[in-house]
Amino acid sequence: MLSFDLHKRKVLTLILLLLFAWSLLGVNWQEGVMHSSGLGTAAEIFAAMFTPDLSLGILALAVESSWLTLAYATAGMSLALILALIIGILASGVLASGKRSRTLMKGSFRGVLGFMRAIHELVWAWLFVASFGLSPYAAIFALAIPYGGILGRIFADMINDVPEEPILALRATGASRLQCLFYGYLPSVKNSMISYTMYRYECAVRSSAIMSFVGLGGLGYQIQLSLDDLHYDEVWTFLYFLIILVIVIDGWSNMLRKRMLQ
Repeated sequence: MLSFDLHKRKVLTLILLLLFAWSLLGVNWQEGVMHSSGLGTAAEIFAAMFTPDLSLGILALAVESSWLTLAYATAGMSLALILALIIGILASGVLASGKRSRTLMKGSFRGVLGFMRAIHELVWAWLFVASFGLSPYAAIFALAIPYGGILGRIFADMINDVPEEPILALRATGASRLQCLFYGYLPSVKNSMISYTMYRYECAVRSSAIMSFVGLGGLGYQIQLSLDDLHYDEVWTFLYFLIILVIVIDGWSNMLRKRMLQ
């Protein structure tokens, strides 16, 4: 059995390497990918890194845009967490009554999670902007669906990796499958779920900024406007605010992890 698994891994690795090589052949390396003044423009952009625009008007706009970016990420991740918990638990199959129903439940809901995370949040944003217009709902749903799919898949795997011994002990006392979930599975993976959710929240802040490029407002939208106007000093002001947001969330996440381990 072990040798069969190793053989499958080798075959999969070979297929992935061939696909990688094939993708490189699909690029036309003869065509120029940089315009003649590209290096000069890049030098100007990175030189502006040391002279960001610190005028009161730009700083006020950066604070407002940072708040909007954070609001989108928080609302989107809150909805994503709800979707991930519901669909992820169902995708784990622990609530199924038999082997056949467990296989059917896992396959069906893992397919749903695969669909949710297969489409990038930027594509979801374009679709929702076309449907709802430049509404906050477009940004929130565009974040919630793919991140819900990612979190749900990880949650399902975490639940499936819980040792069976404590679950069997609960069942021996007459606990139902729902009781086993709340008193066996979830307490075992709670800390890991929180830790991974915080990491994804940090990623959601960056994604929220990227989605702003479709016109939903936030730091990404201001970066795009400043780039279009060739105001590279303003670009770096907004980028520094984005970096500060990510650092603050990362610090909060580390504090939360330490508190959980105490």
